[in-house]
Amino acid sequence: MKKVLSTFLMGVMVLPGFAQELDFTKYVDPMIGTAKMGHTYPGATVPFGSVQLSPDTDTISYEVNGRYNGEVYRYCAGYQYDDPTIVGFSHTHFSGTGHSDLGDFLIMPTNGPLQLNPGTASAPETGYRSRFSHEKENASPAYYQVELEDHGINAELTATSRVGVHRYTYSEGKDAHIILDLMSGIYNYEEKNVWTFLRVENDTLVTGYRETTGWARTRKVFFALAFDRPIKEYGNKKYDQKQAYRGFWGRFNETKNFPEVAGRQIRAYFDFDLKDGESLVVKLALSPVSTAGAIKNIQEETPGWDFDEIHQQGVDLWNKELNKVTVETINEADKVNFYTAMYHAFLGPTQYMDVDGAYRGLDMNVHQADNFVNYTSFSLWDTYRALHPLFNVLQPARNRDMIQSMLAHFDQSVHPMLPIWSHYANENWCMIGYHSASVIADAVVKGNDDFDLKHALDAAVQTAETTYFDGIGAYMENGYVPEDLSGASVSKTLEYAYDDWAIAQMAKKMGEEEIAEKFSQRAENYKNVFDMKSGFMRPKLQDGSWKQGFDPLDTHGQGFIEGNAWNYSLYVPHAPKTMIDMMGGQQRFTEHLDSLFTMDLPDKYFANTEDISREGIIGNYVHGNEPSHHVVYLYNWTKQAWKSQDKIRMILRTMYKNGEDGLGGNDDFGQMSAWYIFSALGFYPVAPGSVDYALGSPLVEEATINLENGNTFIIEVNNQSDKNVYVDKVLLNGKVLEKPFIQHQDIMAGGTLSFYMRSKPNKKIFSKD
Repeated sequence: MKKVLSTFLMGVMVLPGFAQELDFTKYVDPMIGTAKMGHTYPGATVPFGSVQLSPDTDTISYEVNGRYNGEVYRYCAGYQYDDPTIVGFSHTHFSGTGHSDLGDFLIMPTNGPLQLNPGTASAPETGYRSRFSHEKENASPAYYQVELEDHGINAELTATSRVGVHRYTYSEGKDAHIILDLMSGIYNYEEKNVWTFLRVENDTLVTGYRETTGWARTRKVFFALAFDRPIKEYGNKKYDQKQAYRGFWGRFNETKNFPEVAGRQIRAYFDFDLKDGESLVVKLALSPVSTAGAIKNIQEETPGWDFDEIHQQGVDLWNKELNKVTVETINEADKVNFYTAMYHAFLGPTQYMDVDGAYRGLDMNVHQADNFVNYTSFSLWDTYRALHPLFNVLQPARNRDMIQSMLAHFDQSVHPMLPIWSHYANENWCMIGYHSASVIADAVVKGNDDFDLKHALDAAVQTAETTYFDGIGAYMENGYVPEDLSGASVSKTLEYAYDDWAIAQMAKKMGEEEIAEKFSQRAENYKNVFDMKSGFMRPKLQDGSWKQGFDPLDTHGQGFIEGNAWNYSLYVPHAPKTMIDMMGGQQRFTEHLDSLFTMDLPDKYFANTEDISREGIIGNYVHGNEPSHHVVYLYNWTKQAWKSQDKIRMILRTMYKNGEDGLGGNDDFGQMSAWYIFSALGFYPVAPGSVDYALGSPLVEEATINLENGNTFIIEVNNQSDKNVYVDKVLLNGKVLEKPFIQHQDIMAGGTLSFYMRSKPNKKIFSKD
């Protein structure tokens, strides 16, 4: 009956009689991950939306007295659950990243005496910020609400893709202000503004732009700000006085009722006549191109002023996306975790173009997205592992557009390369590998390839042979990255080798045998950094000798990034059988894998007892760092596949919970969430670029995947419980599986995957050669 119902519900999204069953948003809690290092934001957005309208609880500069201030790491998403005050509501945010930027166009409603500085968390009354309480705060998909205690204002937020919509209800309407802070941002805001401009077009419309240099070296965002009633009075204050009143501009008082202002550090205010208890609706649209583009975005996406109607449209969009998987779970907390993971997975990459398809490219010129949606914010070192493979199942059309966006990035590069970590027409060169190649290869191998295949392959090859990038020249010359030439050399060698394998798979699928052979050979370079004597991957110098002072548990100076030799030695996802043989065979390999989950890392490997690197760790298995995400599934390449099953369930239970601190590490733009979705369903893509998924221990009782091609793939879990974490047998469309794998075409063709669970391991399952 559940199968029939799930299929039927796909076509009745608009029928009010089914509203309760279809409201998947009630299981989404945007507050999950807002504490500690989850780095998620609780604000209003729509799936893959350009606007992420969310509260900022502080804006700490990256540098204090010229030195790096690590505390800002807390504010990658602008919001920390434990903070007592809100500075305002800005329109752009990253979700779950380990680096910050954005926080554009902060708006704060106030009343009483006008204040144009933010004040401090300890004394919010000295500025426009406000105390708030979580008891008077609510967050759900496409909606955020909080009571600003110091101003007696109820703030509500919603959004379309390109427009943030605010509704502020003032308990006291006298002296009602809207502060527009063009200085505020999440990355070193005072020093990183290059220029800001503001223009009052008429008594309800304001336009302008903000240009910053921060993590993105040059980023320009335009806005259009509209009010649902006339401005009574307006003004601004410049905080960069050296820029103020120069030359002919000295003849004017730009600070009050003057229609335009420009400078590096500007805060503006707008006053309104309001009665007590009356609401003000504010709309702010973004554009990567122009203020005219921002105005058109407002006109197209929010032609009216009905906040509740716009909010409902956002809820409907979320329900449409969340309906791609319907699940039944052991308890409601699991359902909250599952749909919140889907919510986080569908926050990015984000759309980056106006309603007419215009966007700013990597070359800083304006381009037109013809026949595709342009996306930005590619955190590829994280998301190639599970998020983009998840998109090939749940969001294939969007993933194709994302690849088109990567190819556009390549075309706009002066020395063509696919993106590494890019956002807002900038390449940040963050982390290692050329994992765009993996994303493209995975789509090609799985048949989700409605784009220019030759161009895609050429771009991947060109990127893999760009010798100026991060040790690639030395890698091509030596067969490994020497540690004395480039740090994190072992991690780079291993990840380059994997990407090379992905390119080879794409080339094979396309019949490009010469390229396939070349990159298949390069894909074996992982062997060049394996030390048979120690049994670990370890850093090698340019002269071919091993770097001395090797400690396989140390994460610093040992040739690795976000990991150590103990866990990174397991990073050969494309050749697990060879890796197992290198490490001494199945018995020794399994012992190594077992120890990863049971060892106790001494305190000396952490900076202090509160070190953030302790987040997401089980023994020496670091779930909070992505290189470990495939590791638990490696048991499937041994005769002890059952050993993965209880560990997968343990990770699902300990690393993902309800509540603000419910993520065991950064969500990393959806990668952590994608791991949860796959693993809860019972399978995982160990090596993107392969059609195989490794089986695990599903957490759901039942799930139906509603595919874009119209098919449905059903996961049935018999005898499911918290005790029954081991798999007794697995059937695909009624046929018993003899190996712990299914293939992509099995899913896309539709069908039923049936798990039978038990409380004790079936040590004979999948144990045949």
